[in-house]
Amino acid sequence: MPFKKLHSDIKEKLESLEISTPTPFQKASIPVIKSGANIYCTAPKDSGKSTTIILTTLQKLKCEEVGSAPRALVLVENRDNALALYDAFIKYTRHTSLRVYACDDKLHIEMLTSEIFEGVDILIATPKTVCKLLLSEGLNITQLKIFNIDDADFLVSKSAYTDLMAITQSVYKCQYVVYSEKTNPMLKRLETNFMQYSKTVAI
Repeated sequence: MPFKKLHSDIKEKLESLEISTPTPFQKASIPVIKSGANIYCTAPKDSGKSTTIILTTLQKLKCEEVGSAPRALVLVENRDNALALYDAFIKYTRHTSLRVYACDDKLHIEMLTSEIFEGVDILIATPKTVCKLLLSEGLNITQLKIFNIDDADFLVSKSAYTDLMAITQSVYKCQYVVYSEKTNPMLKRLETNFMQYSKTVAI
């Protein structure tokens, strides 16, 4: 079972949350994500995608803080999704040293920059905000180990897609995991950019 092969801190947290059985999607996706491959994860709503993002990100970062620059990035569609995912992450990271930060689009870019500068391991933000931070030199993403895109269907928006392309130009080398409810031609186009040699898990 996928949960048995996760970091001991994660297993302990799952136990305290009384989560013992992975969903079919988690059973299929977690081992593939752990392998380090770029991967498209396609599954319907409520199949456990958000929890999979959390578990595999914590696993990748070994449940501990390192340095000050983000080592995991989660792109989301909007502010509400960023704050909701932040709350979900905190349930799992509360008793670890990992630092999770969600960019609130309502805050001035200088405020976001100063807070990120304090040190962040996992950054949750919209593509637009990440682009603004990069343009203002308020974000270093050269240390990324895993780059998640949550509910990537929002990339059908041309501006979001353009921002994503700009962001990936600043990434040195990391694993990309794209989550969506269904496969569409726009997501497949990513294979010509940063999703080369990607695998697919579809439920």
